[in-house]
Amino acid sequence: MLGNLKNIFKVRDLRGKVLFTLMILAVYQLGANIPVPGTSYKAIQQLESAAQQGGVFTFLNLFSGQGLSRAAIFGLGIMPYITSSIIIQLLTTIIPKLEEWRDQGAAGQRKLTQTTRYLTVSLALLQSTGLVFVFHKGGAGLLPNNQTLNLIPDFTLPRVLFIVMTFTAGTAFVMWLGELITQRGIGQGMSLLIFGNVVAGLPSGGRIIYQEAGAFKFTVIFILALAIIVAIIYMELGQRRIPVIFARRVVGRQMYGGDQTYIPLKVNQAGVIPIIFASSILYFPVLLSNVIPWKAFRSFVTNHLVSPTSFTYIGIYGFLIIVFTFFYVTVAFDPHQQSEVLRKQGGYIQGIRPGPPTERYLSRILNRITFPGSFFLAAVALLPSIALAIWHVTGYPYLGVTLLIATGVALETLKQIDSQLTMRNYEGFLK
Repeated sequence: MLGNLKNIFKVRDLRGKVLFTLMILAVYQLGANIPVPGTSYKAIQQLESAAQQGGVFTFLNLFSGQGLSRAAIFGLGIMPYITSSIIIQLLTTIIPKLEEWRDQGAAGQRKLTQTTRYLTVSLALLQSTGLVFVFHKGGAGLLPNNQTLNLIPDFTLPRVLFIVMTFTAGTAFVMWLGELITQRGIGQGMSLLIFGNVVAGLPSGGRIIYQEAGAFKFTVIFILALAIIVAIIYMELGQRRIPVIFARRVVGRQMYGGDQTYIPLKVNQAGVIPIIFASSILYFPVLLSNVIPWKAFRSFVTNHLVSPTSFTYIGIYGFLIIVFTFFYVTVAFDPHQQSEVLRKQGGYIQGIRPGPPTERYLSRILNRITFPGSFFLAAVALLPSIALAIWHVTGYPYLGVTLLIATGVALETLKQIDSQLTMRNYEGFLK
């Protein structure tokens, strides 16, 4: 293993990519620790303490590398870009123009990327504006136990505009950093930024669990986390390979086709997107409880939906993850489009006729592998939460989500490094 690690630094090009990626991650972590000018440093310290007690704010803070609890210039993190990418991907199946761009290849992909950037900046502008008012009004239900903190005591129009523009510019800069990693570094830039965020919070999360639960319970949770990591690796590498044969054809005096390849369908085709969807849906009632003057609704939200370790929250959360997994996989992998691409390229699945029969076959296979994949996602997200709920530990309820993101991104990055080493006749990491 150590010898293979040395091989990375023997290849000049690969060494440069790895070091460049690490440098960008360091810049990102620096920006996630610099508070926005105009905020109260004392209130920020209180906010960091409150963020360790669970609640809605803890999840939002997870994807910003703890930058949101510090009111940092990168406080919004990568969430506006994730939201924008999901929206564009869903709209691609509805809006004909976006679907046309998707089918145009590299040129169309550039247009979709540009649209995603514009939407990211727009969402960052809206979110930063809302965040400024939330910070000024004391949390607006985001903090646990209805705590109130005023991070912006001098709430004037010029200062508000300055903070909003700083948050928005920080998001645009983070988006640029992610694209730099993708172009000049190793791995997928946005995924690595999320990886850096969640990994940065692991030590403090482990310390919180240890302080609340004690040594024995912490050891049990640690062993459970290791078992979950092994299961994630096993499932992430699992895929159903559908063999595809391309018919032979003669063009001039040359014969083309006759090759055989396969369509890889991952068991966890949706990744961590359904978990983000489900968490976002569950936060809407928490935010609405500050507006709707219905006592029964507020009481239900306070007792069952505010804490992620509530068993009612866990049950609804698991159900939404399973539903959104099927929904997202259906949108992301279109059997009709795939069957049409195969037909145009002269390919077919052995024993299945091209056209509608191929579409039905792909849909059936996709549903069969998505079913265990959805329950796997729900189990990974909920098992640590169930253990923490039984022991009344509320400080770090998103351990399963953190492990899924960190392990998945690490595997994908190692695959890229492995392919680079193998291409240069070095032994890789993955066997």
